[in-house]
Amino acid sequence: MENTEENRRFYRELLVTTPGLGEFISGFLVFEETLYHKTSDGIPFPEIAKKNGMIVGIKVDKGTVPIAGTDGEVVVQGFDDLGKRCAAYYAAGARFAKWRAVINISDSGNPSDLAIRQNTEGLARYASICQQNGLVPIVEPEILMDGNHSIETAAAVTQKVLAAQYKALADHHVILAGTLLKPNMVRAGEGTGVKCPAADIARATVRVLQHTLPVAVPGVTFLSGGMSEEDATLALDAINKFDAKKPWSLTFSYGRALQQTVLKTWLGKKENAAAAQKALMIRAKANSLAALGKYDGSAASAEAAVSNFQSNYTY
Repeated sequence: MENTEENRRFYRELLVTTPGLGEFISGFLVFEETLYHKTSDGIPFPEIAKKNGMIVGIKVDKGTVPIAGTDGEVVVQGFDDLGKRCAAYYAAGARFAKWRAVINISDSGNPSDLAIRQNTEGLARYASICQQNGLVPIVEPEILMDGNHSIETAAAVTQKVLAAQYKALADHHVILAGTLLKPNMVRAGEGTGVKCPAADIARATVRVLQHTLPVAVPGVTFLSGGMSEEDATLALDAINKFDAKKPWSLTFSYGRALQQTVLKTWLGKKENAAAAQKALMIRAKANSLAALGKYDGSAASAEAAVSNFQSNYTY
């Protein structure tokens, strides 16, 4: 598909105008370009989203830069005009935001204490600036699936990162009740070649949250991290079925695991829009059920089982 602004606008219009989507999707994140786009008949995206029962959020970070002296570790940039941009985004109709920090596990000892500190402090500073401008910050310290680490190592690193994250948020006087956490699910690295059962992911993930996440945080919106559409749904369902104390809403904020089949159905052709919207509704409903622990596998398909993993994924 040709990467043109009109193709991007049409695809996002296809998503936001899907009939009934608001029953399963409460909000969606966009880049700055899309926030100011309009539908083919001239309605601003935030306005049509509100009409369809959804809220618009905005990605506000400006990507990563290397941390000098580390083994390929990175930190996020975008602070210089963040307050000014957040105010403008709120005026344009955005009501929440996200900032993605990227942390990797490696045989060389990553993540370093420096990388953890830089990324968690950055997320806390971003969250404070968002709240000063009326936006709900989604805090996203993502531990990548890349690597040969075990699920036990992933759990230990995720717990260390989240503990540092909530210390940083407290230091920056962030109101936790006005935030969401967007973490990775805890699972073994993709390089192991071992597929983690959903029940193991659920057990490890919930236990890490129990050890680190204050009850004041209202919700956890898991990222899919490169899992297939079906695997991400099954893992979320297992998390919500896991018998343990879970005083938070445990739901989804998926990109690839919600849209890969949609994109492959659409193929950039307007005549495929209705079929693409149908594919979106199938996955949206499946994940909505998984967020309640009530998914029955009805959305499983060969297409949905294809892995979405990309090494060192960026967007």
